[in-house]
Amino acid sequence: MFSQGNLGSTSFTSGTTTTTVNPMKDFEVSSPPEDSISALAFSPETIPSNLLVAGSWDNCVRCWEVEQTGKTIPKSMQNVQAPVLDVAWFDDGTKVFIASCDKAARCWDLASNQVIQVAGHDAPIKTCHWIKAQNYACLMTGSWDKTLKFWDLRSPTPMMTIPLPERCYCADVDYPMAVVGTANRGLIIYQLDNQPREFKRVDSPLKYQHRCIAIFRDKKKQPTGFALGSVEGRVAIQYVNPQNPKDNFTFKCHRSNAPPTGYQDIYAVNDIAFHPVHGTLATVGSDGTFSFWDKDARTKLKPSEPMEQSITRSCFNHNGQIFAYAVSYDWSKGHEYNTIKKNHIFLRSCFDELKPRTQS
Repeated sequence: MFSQGNLGSTSFTSGTTTTTVNPMKDFEVSSPPEDSISALAFSPETIPSNLLVAGSWDNCVRCWEVEQTGKTIPKSMQNVQAPVLDVAWFDDGTKVFIASCDKAARCWDLASNQVIQVAGHDAPIKTCHWIKAQNYACLMTGSWDKTLKFWDLRSPTPMMTIPLPERCYCADVDYPMAVVGTANRGLIIYQLDNQPREFKRVDSPLKYQHRCIAIFRDKKKQPTGFALGSVEGRVAIQYVNPQNPKDNFTFKCHRSNAPPTGYQDIYAVNDIAFHPVHGTLATVGSDGTFSFWDKDARTKLKPSEPMEQSITRSCFNHNGQIFAYAVSYDWSKGHEYNTIKKNHIFLRSCFDELKPRTQS
């Protein structure tokens, strides 16, 4: 399945196949977005094929089929009215939700290639997640208008609106749990069974702005905590109900020592993804690297070589065989540093690299 062994002979269409463009010699997705990549998601296990969607600042969402060989086939593309900030799959893999800067979220039916608006806010929508509960199903949207809204797709008005203390910066959903990170370092955990409701607010373990958040599961595959990344090269592992206060910890990542001064360059953690089988995790950052980690052994499993641009987003496919990561400008240095280099999405065969460290 998806063997890494034939990568050396993979030909790239960029014309500049240097070690800095693809230092890890991973498969490259064909026809990548033309502007910064802001969202990345693999299709759910309910469909037999691996489909990958990416949202970007060129107002587009693209969909590819990933073959067993690592080859990617562009399937379809949709334009919306403004830059895309997030994407999410419908549970049966037939539709994709799109959250964008024009204050609207849309539903893209892949079979008919039709797009309809299904949600609206008073400011750009930063996050969208599909929730499939026992007694309801809805789309959750988090916005810079300081609200979280829940939408039954059959109705133009939200079934519930929950005010947030600040703008929504990041969110994740793994039923029956949701967690939202806001501006001013707010953290709120929600329970989704029966109906969405606030469970508790948590003091942030990080001193700087939240950038990304991802829920992790315990050995019984129940959501039990989350990892939180900040602009200051640090990740916090937080359990909702820690058995021991020492279960919660933070670790440094995406930092480099700058010779000859000895000062440390510190970069934002742009995204966190948990492996669906092993429970280990990947982080990607503004330093243009990804790293694989075992949170239980508190150790790094694998670092990558640096790319020539930031890595903005990442995700695993449903069975954890493929790790996808997007290489593009993340605007961390302002518009004057945006030199319009080509954007890339790479696919890595990752299952063995993310196996937990064996306990001696």
